[in-house]
Amino acid sequence: MTARSALHRYMLVSFLTWLPLGLMFASLVLLMTARGLSLAEVGLSVTVFSVVTATLELPTGGLADVLGRRVVLAVSAAFTVAALALLAVSTTFWMFLISGVLKGVARALSSGPATSWYVDTLHGIEGRDADLKPGLARGGAMESVALCVGVLAGGGLPLLVPAQVIFPLAAPPLVGATAAAVLLVVVVFAMPEPAHARRSLISVLREVPAMVGAGLRLAAGAPVLRRLMAAAAASGVVLISIELLTPGRLAELAGTAERGSLAYAVVSALGFASSAAGSALAPRVARLAGGSAGGAIAGTVLAALSVGALAATAGLRGPAGLVSAGLAYMTLFVGLSVAGLLCLEMTHNAVSAAERTTVTSTSSLSLQAGGVVANLTLGALAGQAGVAVAWIGAALVVLASALLFVRMPAPTGSSRSPAPRARSHSG
Repeated sequence: MTARSALHRYMLVSFLTWLPLGLMFASLVLLMTARGLSLAEVGLSVTVFSVVTATLELPTGGLADVLGRRVVLAVSAAFTVAALALLAVSTTFWMFLISGVLKGVARALSSGPATSWYVDTLHGIEGRDADLKPGLARGGAMESVALCVGVLAGGGLPLLVPAQVIFPLAAPPLVGATAAAVLLVVVVFAMPEPAHARRSLISVLREVPAMVGAGLRLAAGAPVLRRLMAAAAASGVVLISIELLTPGRLAELAGTAERGSLAYAVVSALGFASSAAGSALAPRVARLAGGSAGGAIAGTVLAALSVGALAATAGLRGPAGLVSAGLAYMTLFVGLSVAGLLCLEMTHNAVSAAERTTVTSTSSLSLQAGGVVANLTLGALAGQAGVAVAWIGAALVVLASALLFVRMPAPTGSSRSPAPRARSHSG
């Protein structure tokens, strides 16, 4: 396999991994309420998804480091097919709840293995000094493109399918299940991995806790990783501040909940497109800033200023408010993607193949932890002091996180340790 071939496969897998999620994004809550669920039941179903994902994040990362990237990605795709197919036919709260559990398992399994596969493969082809930024940037851009395309297609699909053939709101998750089935085929046949020694299930289960423990100790003990985990938590705070407060703000500006929902779908699509642009720009920003740490500072400061702009324009009404909110939203995701892509590169450069996916999962867990803190604080703060104050708080948190990249420590010796033979490079 060549580096170019590995990149193309990584981009395709990145696109197909996130396309099903984009397709169901716009119709998910509407489908649940149309099938008779209360808002409290909808919230509980979404919470179950988050809890399952967070609980399995580290164990599944360790599983990928033990069994291999392709196997875990294939299982993730299979769980996605099952989850979205069940979602399309669900008619009761318990069916939606089971679908949420299956989606949580699939999400946890998909966190990290594709990127780890590409990094390992590129290192096997070009050596440890291979430049990861261009490939990771294209992979990140494809994820954002998939979400952008998916949310627009999923939002329009219910208007196109005949109601006598299928319940319109069930069409997006059904198409998402089909996309996940395509992903399963691509992973099985287009992501070659060296043959692993035959191993019993017991031996695998014994190694996973050891890999998780090693990954956690590495993340806590390496100065560069500690900073990157803290930066991920700050990103979680700002992301939740957007997801929690933007829909209500847009509904207020648009005049009705229905118009606000449409405005949020359009703004979300623009945000995903901006995220793709940010991923593509990240290597250039790093060069102009004198390195990945400098580029991460630039992206983080841009994100903080964008949230500050949301706070500053919270008093605007009508078209001016909608346009200012949309522009701030787009700029925010450019900054977050630049910083996120460069943090991902620094994370991979700081670890070896043996703990790569586990540490990546630790970073994802840190982001979710920041989101939990934001959920518990920003909503209450917005209710007491207003949306602008809550956004100012989020802006200050992400701005302070830029200091984490100042004089970033060099990677530890772990990044130079060879991978175990059972996890040798693909290709």
